[in-house]
Amino acid sequence: MKSFSSIILFTLLSCHLSLAQSKESILIEAEAFQDRGGWVVDPQFMDQMGSPYLLAHGIGNPVSNARTKVSLPKKGTWHVYARTWNWCAPWGIKDGPGKFRIAVNGETLDQILGKGKQWGWEYAGSFLSSGKEATVELCDLTGFEGRCDAILLTRNPAPLLPDEPKALQAFRRKLLRLPEKPRSAGDFDLVVVGAGVAGISTAIKGAREGLKVALINNRPVPGGNNSTELRILASGKMNVAPYERLGDVTGEIINVYDKEGKVLQLLQEDEHISYFPSMHVFAARTDGGHIVSVTAKHIETAEELEFSAPLFADCSGDGNLGYLAGAEYRSGREMRQETRETLAPDKPDNMVLGASTPWRTRVMKEDVPFPVCDWAIQFNEESCEKVTSGSNWWESGFWHDQVQEAEYIRDYLLRAIYGNWSFLKNQSVDKANYAKLDLHKVSFIAGKRESRRLIGDVFFTQQDIEGNYVNYDDAIVYGSYSIDQHFPTPKNTFFFPKEEFISTMKHYFNDLGTPRKYLRRDQVPPPYRIPYRCLYSVNIDNLFMAGRDVSVSHIALSSTRVQNVTGMMGEVVGVAAALCRKHGCSPREVYSNHLQELKDAFK
Repeated sequence: MKSFSSIILFTLLSCHLSLAQSKESILIEAEAFQDRGGWVVDPQFMDQMGSPYLLAHGIGNPVSNARTKVSLPKKGTWHVYARTWNWCAPWGIKDGPGKFRIAVNGETLDQILGKGKQWGWEYAGSFLSSGKEATVELCDLTGFEGRCDAILLTRNPAPLLPDEPKALQAFRRKLLRLPEKPRSAGDFDLVVVGAGVAGISTAIKGAREGLKVALINNRPVPGGNNSTELRILASGKMNVAPYERLGDVTGEIINVYDKEGKVLQLLQEDEHISYFPSMHVFAARTDGGHIVSVTAKHIETAEELEFSAPLFADCSGDGNLGYLAGAEYRSGREMRQETRETLAPDKPDNMVLGASTPWRTRVMKEDVPFPVCDWAIQFNEESCEKVTSGSNWWESGFWHDQVQEAEYIRDYLLRAIYGNWSFLKNQSVDKANYAKLDLHKVSFIAGKRESRRLIGDVFFTQQDIEGNYVNYDDAIVYGSYSIDQHFPTPKNTFFFPKEEFISTMKHYFNDLGTPRKYLRRDQVPPPYRIPYRCLYSVNIDNLFMAGRDVSVSHIALSSTRVQNVTGMMGEVVGVAAALCRKHGCSPREVYSNHLQELKDAFK
């Protein structure tokens, strides 16, 4: 199967699937608008929402209208509802900025939308139809993250509209006339979920070993944190003896944001790889501790595909596939008494490495205004950050669930960025220094560092990184990055306790933050190797993992998570999967019976 073959079919089916109707009601999924204008598809929270939504990400400038046409089965009065909310409601903001209206056939309906305290249906108004077709538009009013999940046109002036997740999904499925069962995507040797550096490396290496691979990516572009969406620089040394060939594939694709065309060419032209972008895996069918298949939904058309294979690899970052399949996992920090790590806390807690939304400014010839954002975080001369860009240190969600509270975390970062910039532009004593600066780019995609970590046969810890470990006979993936813990800065904690958004990086062996080039040799952590047994599940017998969701402690993750390391994990998984097919064995049996063959593949 060639890459994108199924995606072409999705495009052809999009109108049928996204504009569902009966004689009394028409459901329009916002992400499937025929012309999205300046609105963008945001699929980051599908597991919580059940669907992507359209986002008016205009950085303070209203975006152009999204438009779509629908067929109306009856003339007369139609009532219009939109599923949306006031995204600042969690912080007690009654009048949030995410406002928009709906227009039908060029006439703007009465109600301003984006006011609810939680996701739900809001009434937009009604229109009188005398024709068989209507043009529906989303009209952004602020440019500050208005969001629309779906629109319902109905003849019923008081419909019962569901919001409970299961009822809502049944409602969608009925009105969208989705098939009861997903269509088969075909049978594969290996299904890889997630196309960050780890997933791409897994797919390419597995294909070069002769496997028929499906690579499923829930973003439209490949690369994950290393993609054009986030542009996080890759770190970590590769091709180190005795495994000089470990890193060959990762070296070809890194950094993906500079090589996107080449990476896509590698995925499209390899006859063993079928690449499925913009598809989100939301279900796994299991038989005991064995995955039979996974089901994915296209983020724009809602088309569902089922992928079957004897082997699966979770490269999703969040450990989504493992979670769906019932794999054992951990999140948060382990306590010192359990792991014997000197850097672990006295008691276990839910603290994790945070997520970041990079932003930057540009210099203009004339003064550039920026709105006063009374709905954003409020600053003063002491609490503000007098900077003109933000990268990995604009980080939040340390004390939140990075999966279930992902929208909250991303939105809080947006409130921090907009509020800080509004203060610098409008109220700071130094505002003249910022007058000609334009807030040019703000990522609406949050780059995560930590969430679920799936448990393997070996649980890798701080002692293993330091060299005080058991002499693992399957130690293979080279690690050279220091233990890089992230904590909220003391200043940020003082002003925003438990809701911090500025981090400081504390590299172990380097408590004062001295740049690595100035460290003494005994201050630099020794290189280490991660065992193969960290790369498959302890309780799901056909599940591999590569990336930040492998079997490591919170402390160890702060070193193992960097992208060149995760890419090498993927290469090992690709070869191990090929050995599973060759010998008819499980991932665990590769270790017990074919370890030398695995290691020899990289010499």
